Amino acid sequence: MSGTLSRNFSPQNLRHVLRHGISTAGFCCVIAVGLAISGRGAWAPQFVYSLSIGLISWLVVDIGRLLLAGRTSRPWPQGWRGVVLVIVGIVVGFLGGNVIGDAWTGKPLLEFLSFSRDKLASTVLITVVAGVVICYFYYSLGKSKYLEGEIALAQRDATDARLKLLETQLEPHMLFNTLANLRVLIATDPPRAVAMLDRLNSYLRVTLSGSRALAHPLAAEFQRLGDYLELMSVRMGPRLAYRLELPDELREVPVPPLLLQPLVENAIRHGLEPKVEGGEIAVGARRDGRRLVLEVRDTGVGIAIDPHDSTPRPDSGFGLSQVRERLATAYGEQDGLQLAAGPAGGTCVTINLPLSA
Repeated sequence: MSGTLSRNFSPQNLRHVLRHGISTAGFCCVIAVGLAISGRGAWAPQFVYSLSIGLISWLVVDIGRLLLAGRTSRPWPQGWRGVVLVIVGIVVGFLGGNVIGDAWTGKPLLEFLSFSRDKLASTVLITVVAGVVICYFYYSLGKSKYLEGEIALAQRDATDARLKLLETQLEPHMLFNTLANLRVLIATDPPRAVAMLDRLNSYLRVTLSGSRALAHPLAAEFQRLGDYLELMSVRMGPRLAYRLELPDELREVPVPPLLLQPLVENAIRHGLEPKVEGGEIAVGARRDGRRLVLEVRDTGVGIAIDPHDSTPRPDSGFGLSQVRERLATAYGEQDGLQLAAGPAGGTCVTINLPLSA
């Protein structure tokens, strides 16, 4: 119970209550001006009555809704409880406000009871209409913000589910390729097959022991990428060389898991393996203003260029298409991946991601 009350009376909710009180005072000022113009008395007494009624009703309704909210995240009690709360708030505000106003003006206590029927009816009507309008305004405003929060939460959950689906697609893709290569090595080079199996065991242990978070530090991405490249170097031998360049200040930057591995797979399959002597893969990270720039460069056979178009054609295989979809899901529909021919041959894939700070 105490935990629920602490959450309902959180600093954020109390700030909302305070804002409601300030705006309620503004409404009361406008009502007092209207009553004074209509000839119901001087502005100052009307303001005292209006402000007293409004602030008491505000306290009863706003504090009451937080007490009645319970464990739900809705900003207003549902059903009959909300209606009763408004009625109680208006009644208590009307009686208490008149007591304060009578005391301030020196009139008899609850003087409104001696009003004529028409004046009493108009006084009550003004109080009820003003109370209902103000409560409905705050209810609509709170409901709108609540629904916006629910929509944002649903969109985040949908994005989370989509990223999880992409990750489940990427990991089996890598495993199938590795197991196929391992099958060949078992028959042709058993010692290297054993070494490759040890590397695979290490890679799987690191992967499966990690959490299924939607993001992890860039250092973890490079560590898993290092395990993968070591695994590939067992199969390719001296035909594969690699460098991993990660500055210390970027180690804790969060990125989606398995973001770089498909690019490295593509570099090996389409760049280095078709080349007799193999080549080198370099993976680097750097900061460019408020952007994180990730690069995967290889010295392989390069990419095909359309003679009528200077723009390189992106590979349509699994790796690049999945990375593009992963980036779009995590960061929105933006072209954060570029594919280009390397200056000295080979291919360079660049990813640009926003930095939070």
